[in-house]
Amino acid sequence: MAELKGKILAGKVLIEPQEAEKKTAGGIIIPDSAKEKPLSGKVVLVGSAKKDEVMEVKVGDVVFFGKYSGTELSIDGKDYLLVNQTDVLFIV
Repeated sequence: MAELKGKILAGKVLIEPQEAEKKTAGGIIIPDSAKEKPLSGKVVLVGSAKKDEVMEVKVGDVVFFGKYSGTELSIDGKDYLLVNQTDVLFIV
């Protein structure tokens, strides 16, 4: 993965969403129109901590986030999700 250049503002996290499942456990292929939006991903960049908040998320963490969280971004042809640290629900 090429290193991203840039800076994220305080309290923000840039996540590379994981691919949606292409098949069910029973082997049925899911069409693109029926796929769920990814709810987990790998942290790529982390902003500095806010004044009253400790940054608990670090680069490389796999995290789960809310279904409608964040803003979708396309950087160098790759899709990312920019969320507040408070939108992260669980760190693996």
